[in-house]
Amino acid sequence: MPERLMTLIAVSCLSVPAFAAAPPATEARVVVDTYHGVEVLDPYQWLEGDNSDAENMGRLTDEVGVWTDAQNAFTRSVLDRLPGRKALEQRISELLEVPSIGTPSVYGNRYFYSKREGTQNQSLHYVREGVDGEDRLLLDPNQIDPTGLTTISWTAPNRDGSLMAFGMYRSGDENSTLYLMDVATGTWLADEIPGKVNLAGWDPDGKGFIYRRLESLDDAYSGVYKHHVIGTHHSQDTVLFRQKDTGFFYKDAGYSDEKLAALKTTWGPFATPSEDGRWMLVGYWTGTAGVDLWVADLDAWRRTGEVELVPMVMGQSGRVGATHFSGDRLYMQTAIGAPNGRVVMVDLTDPAIEHWKDIVPEDPKLVLSGTSFARGIIAADYLDQARTRITLFAYDGTRKGDLELPGIGSAGLSTSDDRTEAFLTFSSYNMPRSIYHVDLATGERELWASPDVPVDPSLIEVKQVWYPSKDGTQVSMFIVHKKGLALDGKNPTILYGYGGFNISMTPGFSSTMFPWYEKGGVYAVANLRGGGEYGKAWHEAGMLENKQNVFDDFIAAGEFLIKEGYTNPKQLGIAGGSNGGLLTGAAVTQRPDLFAAAISAVPLLDMLRYQNFLMARYWVPEYGSSEDSGQFEYIRAYSPYQNVKPGVKYPAVLFTAGENDTRVHPLHARKMAALMQASTGSDPTQDPILLWVDRDAGHGGGKPRHLQIRDIADQRLFMMWQLGMIKE
Repeated sequence: MPERLMTLIAVSCLSVPAFAAAPPATEARVVVDTYHGVEVLDPYQWLEGDNSDAENMGRLTDEVGVWTDAQNAFTRSVLDRLPGRKALEQRISELLEVPSIGTPSVYGNRYFYSKREGTQNQSLHYVREGVDGEDRLLLDPNQIDPTGLTTISWTAPNRDGSLMAFGMYRSGDENSTLYLMDVATGTWLADEIPGKVNLAGWDPDGKGFIYRRLESLDDAYSGVYKHHVIGTHHSQDTVLFRQKDTGFFYKDAGYSDEKLAALKTTWGPFATPSEDGRWMLVGYWTGTAGVDLWVADLDAWRRTGEVELVPMVMGQSGRVGATHFSGDRLYMQTAIGAPNGRVVMVDLTDPAIEHWKDIVPEDPKLVLSGTSFARGIIAADYLDQARTRITLFAYDGTRKGDLELPGIGSAGLSTSDDRTEAFLTFSSYNMPRSIYHVDLATGERELWASPDVPVDPSLIEVKQVWYPSKDGTQVSMFIVHKKGLALDGKNPTILYGYGGFNISMTPGFSSTMFPWYEKGGVYAVANLRGGGEYGKAWHEAGMLENKQNVFDDFIAAGEFLIKEGYTNPKQLGIAGGSNGGLLTGAAVTQRPDLFAAAISAVPLLDMLRYQNFLMARYWVPEYGSSEDSGQFEYIRAYSPYQNVKPGVKYPAVLFTAGENDTRVHPLHARKMAALMQASTGSDPTQDPILLWVDRDAGHGGGKPRHLQIRDIADQRLFMMWQLGMIKE
């Protein structure tokens, strides 16, 4: 038996030393908010920060900072003293040292990809001349910032790969600044554009590009699209359109001022220019499930300086996905008019929806989750019961068969429209993420990169089960554990879920889960309503007034795991992040008897006030808002913060947040932790309510390796302790 595994197993024989009897006390300062005639008490609103300025609500105050430091110190006193931490951190460190390679993208004869290995905190970015060329380093964020807190957030080479735009941000704030590089020499150009920038597309001559930025980092709804000419200062860039100017998009729609104002705080506009520089697809998100579309003639814009939008479709539900321009034709993946998705061809000289032509028609049984475009080939990425199937089509819609995959799991393609060469990425719970070099025309495939992971994936098994939710709806779930597991109801189990925003939970490999499996732990992932696993209707069945379905599905998953002999309420833990943090918060407040422990990471929890902070109005179409009298009632019914009851024996909970989060404000975790600490009827030395606010992180992206090790160890040890793997 490997020494490291023996060390971990020995942890279960150790006892947990004592820690402080209770977290630091939090003063209650009751504020009474009135919603549609209903008074709601809020004892910890002061933990939101400074709300005196409506434009910058939630700014950190000194007293909230001091309170946070005290909570963090208490949490560290609990988690750092759990036995076996050093051994677990060492094992996680070994697993994170396994090389991680990004899927290559091809521009001209240059192959761009990222790689992180050893003890590097951040991924490095490389280029090759030809697929078998020598690796050449382009960007090393670890040299740019030795603290490890600076992240390369995106890269975007131009058509021939001679130039590369890239974004960088620091400490998890996701406010990327754009930089430019000459790829041949590795020289950074003088151009620099701040403001949470993303590149939309390059000009065909490579001398400029269209991009999106925020006009003010303090205003998440101040998006603007501009055109930049290389070698000029960004203050001179030409404005194409602004998110605030909804009248520009809807000037002939006859919408009321109220509706136009509401549209300003949806996800807003996006733009995709064609590579030949003639056309631009323009969209405006009307919600999390719908988008309106126009086309703009960029040749006319260059002549006149005015962007004229020709409507394609307005007022219909459905998203759009990948696109490909070919002359005056646009090939586009969309769920508009097809709940399971389709690929259509649009004549850009006559783009109205009634003239769209189906190329890949909707499949009534499979959900089209992604599309890739190669030379002469459209690759349709389907979800078949939350697992990937890739089917190939010609551009006239002729079916060319399925692309053979290495197994049952999750796959994706990186393609270029000028070649049939592609890169296939594949993984599953028991198959490490591997990259294959493939020819879509011949089906030939060879392994390009695969990590040498110091675990044995053959020791675990994966199964997919179906179970009934509260209303009888059948829900699927993946269950992962070591082979030979006894269904005796005594297995420590982590149930994970998300359930929102049309996001699908599909199989994926995580080497750092193997210490959990090796110790007999079970990991289950439920495909809840609100996700995208089963199409548009599945998503809509878990949003707005249907949000309770998501929580019912999750609770039913826990009940199923108990009924089928996997675990019991004393050894069942739940975990989720962001919208999944809302999920675990709701599950804990609705069924505290069903779970022994919960992790609620970067969560939304006060759903009556969430829309007032950062970019959260983007999510009103998904959740609704307490500002609406009808929506207030169903939101109040499930909002975790408003449903904590004094004296209830709640399970142990670990709340985490990032001080630099620009998506979900850390106020949610602060307020919920304070309220549950004051309310729980459980013994705080046995079932503590813990809060960890990372001062060097945001929503989670871009964390350096040493912080990843700490966070993974925190969460695993918390669950091991609470689910009985570490004995008192």
